[in-house]
This record gives sequence, structure tokens and C-alpha cells, in this order.
Amino acid sequence: MSQTITARTLLVVMDPIQGIKPVKDTTLALMLAAQEAGWQLACADTDALAVRDGEARVRARTVQVCDSTSDWYQLGDAVDTPLAAFPLILMRKDPPFDQEYIYATYWLELAEAAGSRVVNAPRALRDCNEKGFITRFPAWIAPTLISRDAMALRAFHAEQGEIVLKPLDGMGGQGVFAIGADGRNLGAVIDTLSDTGRRSIMAQRYLPAIRDGDKRILMIDGEPVDHVLARIPAEGETRGNLAAGGRGVVQPLNARDRAIAEAVGPHLRARGIVFAGLDVIGECLTEINITSPTCLREIQRETGQDIAGRAFACMSRGL
Repeated sequence: MSQTITARTLLVVMDPIQGIKPVKDTTLALMLAAQEAGWQLACADTDALAVRDGEARVRARTVQVCDSTSDWYQLGDAVDTPLAAFPLILMRKDPPFDQEYIYATYWLELAEAAGSRVVNAPRALRDCNEKGFITRFPAWIAPTLISRDAMALRAFHAEQGEIVLKPLDGMGGQGVFAIGADGRNLGAVIDTLSDTGRRSIMAQRYLPAIRDGDKRILMIDGEPVDHVLARIPAEGETRGNLAAGGRGVVQPLNARDRAIAEAVGPHLRARGIVFAGLDVIGECLTEINITSPTCLREIQRETGQDIAGRAFACMSRGL
């Protein structure tokens, strides 16, 4: 397959399309929606980004996609081109949020300055850490400490009883530990996650409502989708993430979910965060996912709504 880059080509910066799980992949759903809207597609990983003499460039491959679990993509030729050749760039690279990810946002920002629209905005991807951004909304979160000081983290555990510890740069429940009131393994977990005090980590009060699910609220241009995916932990687990074996249950947005969404939404919109996922346990906001929020396909499949189409229409408005 060979295609050329046109004024209606969407570039998706993502992990290799060969390795995704098509039945649940939100990026694929967005690509299908773009293709349905008449856009051509190209994709590239962050290692295909470069800067030459002040111009951001990408070695991208054209791609066609289909809604299949076995044959969902057809890759075309690789094309070395300025990033700004693409009117719309969708940044969907999964964490970890490491230094290379930050470099990628710099090069995407060059393309943005040259006229491309980048979703989500590169500066927001840098500024709004998915764990730490919740601290902007203290009225809606559980007791939370971000620190790399072992004594402070131990004191927080003594104060709260049961806590959850997690890294600031992960995804899918990776590196998330629940520590009981007895404090068993607390020191080992703190040392491991913080690299013996070299990295800041997050501690939050353990929320028993996790038994009812870690709810994902999808946000499109600051407005919530009217159903959530409650991710119910597997037996013996404290993490509801689907990647950690959680079971997804689609539920209507309740009054508390909507209130949280209304508190956060304007801040997302102001920062150019077009597509986000709020994580809510019980009545508390626990994370704000902006790098590559998921769960769209599960909600879309259950409700019959074209959420991907709605999201892409918002991303491409006016182009």
C-alpha cells in the first residue's frame, strides 16, 4: 500500500500498531473514526521524531485500519517529512513518561508553532502529570502525599492507616501497592518505588470503595461522556485496571461523577487537553489521564454511542 501525505492526513504518534489489542484499543477506535470522516492516516513511534536545523521531522508510515481482531492494519511506505506537513497530530504514546517522552513533546511543540494542531497539547502533556495534576483539585481528592522522603511517607501511613503507593510516571496499575495498617513491607515498597529517595512517589489513603470499581470518566473538550467504565478488581487484587485483570462494568454517570467532571473540565479545556480520562474511586478523584486515556471502546460497545466519532470531530473541528 502506498499513500502520500496530504492536507487531510492525520499523524498518530503511538506505540507500534502491530502490538495493540484491537478489541479494546482506544487509539484504534479514534483512527477508525478519522478514516470514516474521510481522513488518511499515518503513524509513527516517538523514535521516528527528529529535528533538523530547527525543523521537526518524522519518519512516518501511511496506514489503513479496519475494525478486526486479526487483521486491523495495513502499513504503507515510510515517508520522511516535516511534522508540520500534518494538519492534525494525535499524541497517543503510552507511558512511561520518561525523558524521551518529554523530548517528543518539545518536537511536537515545534510542529504546533509551525501550524499543526497537536492533541493533546504538548505543553499540557509536560505540565499536567497524570498523578500530580489532581493536587489542583484538593476538594475532590482523598488525603494525598507526594514525596520522596521515607520518614514523611511512613508518617503518612501512620496517620492514614491503610494507604496506596504508586509511581508518578506509570500506567495500567504498574507499580501500585496497597499497604495495610500493619505496615508490612512498607519500607521495601518505599525504597523500591522511590529508588531509595531518588524519585518522588504518591501516597493516597486507601479507599474501600475500590471494591465497587475504579471508574473511568472520559472527557471530550472538557465535557464528560454520560457513561463511565467501573473497573472492578479481580479477586485478591486492589487494582481495578483492566491491564491488571480488572472487570469492566459500564454505568451511567452519577451526580458525584458529574460534579467532579464539571470541576475539572474547564481546566482541561483551558490547557488544550481535548481528550482525557478521570479516575474516580467512590467520591474521590484519584488520577487525570491525558497521555493515552483508554476505555472508550468498552463504553462505546455497551452503549452504542459513537464516542470515538464525537471525540475526533472535536479534535478536527475547523480543519
